[in-house]
Amino acid sequence: MKNLSILVVLMLLLTVSCTTKKTSITKPNIIYIMSDDHCAQAIGAYKMRLAELNPTPTIDRIAKEGILFQNAFCTNAICTPSRASILTGQYSQTNGVMDLSGRIGADKQYLPKELKKLGYETAMVGKWHLKEAPEAFDYYNVLPGQGDYHNPTLYARTGNSLSTIRFEEDLVRDVYATKYEGHSSDVITNLSIDWLKNKRDKSKPFFLMHHFKAPHDFFEYADRYNNYLEDTFIPEPESMWDNKNNGSLATRGINDCWIDTIGSSIGHRNVIRNMGMHMEIDPTIPDPEYKHLAYQEYLKRYLRCVKGVDDNVSRLFQYLEENDLMDNTIIIYTGDQGFMLGEHDYIDKRWMYEESMRMPFLVRYPEKIKAGTSTDAIINNVDFAPTIIDLAGGKTPEYMQGDSFKQILFSGKEPEAWKQATYYRYWMHMAHKHNNPAHFGIRTKQYKLIFFYGRDYKARNTAAQKWAHNPESMSDFETIPAWEFYDLANDPHEMNNLYGNETFKDVIADLKIQLKDMRASINEEDGNYPAIQQIIDAHWND
Repeated sequence: MKNLSILVVLMLLLTVSCTTKKTSITKPNIIYIMSDDHCAQAIGAYKMRLAELNPTPTIDRIAKEGILFQNAFCTNAICTPSRASILTGQYSQTNGVMDLSGRIGADKQYLPKELKKLGYETAMVGKWHLKEAPEAFDYYNVLPGQGDYHNPTLYARTGNSLSTIRFEEDLVRDVYATKYEGHSSDVITNLSIDWLKNKRDKSKPFFLMHHFKAPHDFFEYADRYNNYLEDTFIPEPESMWDNKNNGSLATRGINDCWIDTIGSSIGHRNVIRNMGMHMEIDPTIPDPEYKHLAYQEYLKRYLRCVKGVDDNVSRLFQYLEENDLMDNTIIIYTGDQGFMLGEHDYIDKRWMYEESMRMPFLVRYPEKIKAGTSTDAIINNVDFAPTIIDLAGGKTPEYMQGDSFKQILFSGKEPEAWKQATYYRYWMHMAHKHNNPAHFGIRTKQYKLIFFYGRDYKARNTAAQKWAHNPESMSDFETIPAWEFYDLANDPHEMNNLYGNETFKDVIADLKIQLKDMRASINEEDGNYPAIQQIIDAHWND
């Protein structure tokens, strides 16, 4: 009888042990794949004007086998602030990263810290762009700053020798840096696969942030894509040739006096920075031929970088499939913001216009997400960290400002009282010769309201950014404050600024109330910037 009792106890202990082990290994792995400046219009699954070129068959597979978000937005369309919001679950003024000079130390690298509490092995590979090393991750191997396209150097926690790298004027560090041969998209994928295969703790679920440098400018693609799309005509956006009633005094100036300066262009319109200069098109060729040549070359280089990203996502998928990891891994694909591919005759990002503000966001997890799902629910990049934590079995920390949309992922439907609007703010002003005025605004499913207040939030050394109009005057940097309003339901390409139209008087008034309340609730007011607040107060009721 005694022996039987001992046997029963042993069997119970074995059962508990097996159950515990099963629970730990059935937690989903999570791979967060992000490309730099990869916009929705350059992903086939979004069925926009470039879809006919079939630019992303592998990324499209995520949408086919998972869910696609039509209304995913960034809160600040510039690399460093967007990445900071993704990592912290906070808006720019709360996490302290408003522009490209911002940095996130290990104490604020909240997402990996929270996932490690939940038992995850964490890794960060590729473009980091947050200055301080990603020390909160168990493993990292990242580009210093922007990094190189070809034969890139990456730095890690350990290595054979230290190298001195300047990350900012006031931030110089000795790091373990290694130079790798090949194109950055290939190298970053090699490193991620190597970590998955050889370096991680395989007794734990993993969280991998796999970040490509591509297709960030200046669009240096791998040599094997030299002939890709060579003889193909790339569809051109109508607004590149005729911008109609897009914009305002803030973006065009009185009698269009600033259109040669504000917003870098494809063709000759902008005399300071245009894509023809970057593509080395003969400047003596007049528009429209100069613009056409610049656009075609620009898009081919951009899409060749995208092709390299898609092919490397395929390599990553192949590894997961060959090692029985594909279906127990939540796969997320996104960009760090959108990008202007000639729309409104603009390049780069920064704008609150759709192509810049919208982020592609696709998720595959066959155990919980129905294949072929699409949703128009509004999410933004502040929501990413809370959602990933929720998917990992945790709860959103109180210090995060975003909301988990796990329920939308699993059901395809918005929960009751889900947000119906999102906030945006571009804090920089007339920077890097792209010359975008500072602005903020609100975007609902139907409408968009933007206020261009036209002043930088801090004093800078702007000597390199003086205007061609009056290079001796710093006051020229205070552009004209103005409002823009778009009825997206009837004007999805934002070709007709209807601010001041009596038909929408009540709609605009309501949006201003929502915008004011939203700014207060997410700590995006301007109490710390009285000069900006003065402009807001003076023009709120224009």
